[in-house]
Amino acid sequence: MSINIKKGYTKEVTIREIEAKSILRKYKKIDSWFISRYGMNLYRGCAHNCVYCDGRAEGYYVDGEFGEDVVVKINAIDILRRELDPKRKRVPFKRTFIMAGGGVGDSYGPAEKKYQLTRKTLELIYEYDFPVHILTKSTLIKRDIDIIKKINEKSRALVSFSFSSVDEKISAVFEPGVPPPAERLSTVSFFKNEGVACGMFLLPVIPFITDTPELMEEAVKKAVEAGVDFIIFGGMTLKEGKQKEYFFNALKKNYPQLITEYQNIYKGSDNWGQAAGEYYNLINSRFNSIAKKYKIPMRIPPSFYKDILSENDLVVVILEHIDYLLKTEGKSSPYGYAAYSISQLKEPLSGMKENLRELKGVGKTTEGIILEILKTGKSSYYERLSL
Repeated sequence: MSINIKKGYTKEVTIREIEAKSILRKYKKIDSWFISRYGMNLYRGCAHNCVYCDGRAEGYYVDGEFGEDVVVKINAIDILRRELDPKRKRVPFKRTFIMAGGGVGDSYGPAEKKYQLTRKTLELIYEYDFPVHILTKSTLIKRDIDIIKKINEKSRALVSFSFSSVDEKISAVFEPGVPPPAERLSTVSFFKNEGVACGMFLLPVIPFITDTPELMEEAVKKAVEAGVDFIIFGGMTLKEGKQKEYFFNALKKNYPQLITEYQNIYKGSDNWGQAAGEYYNLINSRFNSIAKKYKIPMRIPPSFYKDILSENDLVVVILEHIDYLLKTEGKSSPYGYAAYSISQLKEPLSGMKENLRELKGVGKTTEGIILEILKTGKSSYYERLSL
């Protein structure tokens, strides 16, 4: 069947119902961007049809035409009820945020108005007492303020909104099915006024279009005014194939003068579609300076998760955050390597305090940081870097 999506959607979206075999995805290690070990795709495909979306890439195996075809997993709630039920688990869930959404579709796309899979998922998350982190571009999330507040009061909720910029005209070109930036910022303020922590994911910034110092600072300034608690920043990837072809077609139509610039930084030699390293270094340094000017955290602050995570996961997240902050300043760092070593451990770190330096990547300085985190739940070095 199909539904006709109006208000900003330029094409009819075809909805296909399927029955899935599983829903919950378990990560091999905690994701320090989202503070999560678990995610899900309740829908596959996205009617937002963002020009830059890497969900269009072949590697994600989204059926049909991305932006026009959306698959709905109509039995998702029955499966999730079994997957989230702790009584069915021989190995208990690790305590982290659950991402109520996925990488190949917005959990608050237009199909959610009818199917309400995200709302029903939030009700399950509340029932089973999990924290939740939601990343969306949609203002439809306001509908679920009641259940999100209940989760926040019981176990904690984070709500994040994705932007490539806060420029209305640029957004209309590259995010044709998405509420304008001003509406998303207003929704941030709405949730903050209700006592729910909010973040901005300023990613991807679009090379030579939304990555200018002026537009980046405007985004940070307006996000801070709206009340965000953190801003996570990132550049754009362009994977060879459908994603790159679709983006370049839009570029030729709207910004033909930039084709050569894009060809210079996206050479197709990276399987992940990454641009040249020096380009990312430039924009990361640019963002670092702006974030420090406005005193906004560049990662989710530890106060939101230090009492949720296991000691090992807490150490991994803080070390990876330190690693990121140092690299945005153009400095080398051993902390990411140490974090990975710890993420592979089966036993708690507190039981091996005398042997921490036997772990790969852990030297004297890193050992001191780990011991401080185990004792206090925080790192003074991380706090100084975050200022």
